[in-house]
Amino acid sequence: MNSVPADKVEIGQSEQSVVKTFDTLKFRQDAETLWTKMHYLDSNWSRMTPVLPGALLPFHRIVAFYGNLNSKGMGILGEIPPDRMLAKLMEEVNSWQTADTLVKVIPALHLIAVVAQRDPGFDGKYRGRMKRQMIEQVISWADSIGTLVFLDIQVGHSSLKEEIPRLDTFLSLPNVHLGIDAEFAMTGAHIPGTRMGRFEAEDVNFAVQYLEKKVIEKGLPPKILVVHRFKELMIQDAHLIRNPPEVQVLMDMDGWGSKELKFNTWYRYIVKSPVQYTGFKLFYKNDTKSGKPLLTPEEVLTRNPKPLYIQYQ
Repeated sequence: MNSVPADKVEIGQSEQSVVKTFDTLKFRQDAETLWTKMHYLDSNWSRMTPVLPGALLPFHRIVAFYGNLNSKGMGILGEIPPDRMLAKLMEEVNSWQTADTLVKVIPALHLIAVVAQRDPGFDGKYRGRMKRQMIEQVISWADSIGTLVFLDIQVGHSSLKEEIPRLDTFLSLPNVHLGIDAEFAMTGAHIPGTRMGRFEAEDVNFAVQYLEKKVIEKGLPPKILVVHRFKELMIQDAHLIRNPPEVQVLMDMDGWGSKELKFNTWYRYIVKSPVQYTGFKLFYKNDTKSGKPLLTPEEVLTRNPKPLYIQYQ
């Protein structure tokens, strides 16, 4: 057991130290119990990376609103006024908490901080970097409700090695985490959005290593890395992705469509390629184009391993 400084209380004329301890064994046992309950149907997911104190997963489920403040078409985060957006987010959080009382649900704001674009820009990288003021605005909204922020990167013709360090100040904050989107990671002369992009395992591992070093050097709680995926080729050699305890790697199924299509995508590209943790994306508009209702928390929770990150766009 690792101890922290004692609190002192007086008993009669004597002084006695009361030592608050962190029970490492119980912490691991609690994590293992949750892991088993959420992943028991698939033996590929039966082993868990060691969980460090301060880690959010698997003790929490994160429900996030995704988007960009410059566009109403990129997601709910930038689509409606912030007061309405935050109220709607908390409604979704409550719905998920009702659906699964085992795991505490916490809200998050997931901002696309680097946006792929069809215009090459001044440097030919086909991506736009959001201004610092936008990122600070979203962080301030998150701080107002005491929750998390994810900064998402669409590299275009840039790279994670170029883009992640530019967010270093924000990633040094304990409540700010990272997302990376291979869909718009282009090779050759292709323009983002004209074909499917991809990351190699070494690209993802650069992000993992960067966050791992950040956690160690700054003494931060473990970071979460959200990796979007809805096609096999988007993430090359997923089995080679590192998952040190300082970084909780979460594979997010972000394909849209019917219930059957989404569940099939979930099985083919998430369940069959175990990494560490899992997420599931819901689209308010694209998932309901056919006139069918949006999947409910209860329906999503029929999937195993049960997703611990839910993203609404």
